[in-house]
Amino acid sequence: MLVGSDEASVAALVALRCGGSYVVWDGTTSAESLALVYGRRLRLTRRRGIETTNLDRSVELLGRHQQPVRLGQIRTADGSWTFMLFLTDDGSRLIACTGVRRAQV
Repeated sequence: MLVGSDEASVAALVALRCGGSYVVWDGTTSAESLALVYGRRLRLTRRRGIETTNLDRSVELLGRHQQPVRLGQIRTADGSWTFMLFLTDDGSRLIACTGVRRAQV
């Protein structure tokens, strides 16, 4: 399922193999609405200087995808990164993956 050669996909898989947590939610969301939401997040993270990986490419891929999207998430074991997985509606294929560095609390 998690097959991608971009930096975020590789890092998400490493996080999972190193004991990170994951979830894939039931249900789907339109790719168009996700492209809008994550487009806003891209602008916000850039403005605030928050480190992301593959967010711009994920927004682009979601904007072109014309089918419903299922969401998943992987968190690193230390909580330093959260990766969002954008999957086909049946969860069988990765459309895009993005990661965001979490602020230290």
